[in-house]
Amino acid sequence: MSSILSTLGLRATAGGVAPSNHAVGYIVANWFFTYFATSARASKMWFGLDHNSAPREDLAKYGEAAVQSGKISRRTLNRLKRQEAAHANGVEGFPLFVAAMLLGIFAGLPAETINGVGAWYSVSRVLFTISYTLTESEGMSFFRSAFWVSGNIGCIVGLLEAAKTL
Repeated sequence: MSSILSTLGLRATAGGVAPSNHAVGYIVANWFFTYFATSARASKMWFGLDHNSAPREDLAKYGEAAVQSGKISRRTLNRLKRQEAAHANGVEGFPLFVAAMLLGIFAGLPAETINGVGAWYSVSRVLFTISYTLTESEGMSFFRSAFWVSGNIGCIVGLLEAAKTL
């Protein structure tokens, strides 16, 4: 377990060497996750609903017709809509994460703190995206909200720690 924490930059290595700052890695990984991995584009292409001329309008323009024709189910259309919403939410939240990481670096926070914020946000965003995309019931949707709040709290903790130092 301690080797995983050391790899993530959350603890010193067995030899007592301080961890490296992994802020750039966390930013790049979250950028890729946010802008590519969460995108509904591949799913829409799979179902034949992707139109490059106006991809943001695909589900609004062609989704209902695809359900009516039997090309996809209502459940699939709703999941695709939730996937697009989760993607948009990730894009909206990414600047707060970047700000927290950069201010942490600028303030000279310890690598463990910066890496902790990065890991906290990353795990929260992955769980948020999975929960948002796959949750169909109102009751279970509160988990999605909890994951969203968790990711933002991680960023706010990073900003507050930087503020204390500055």
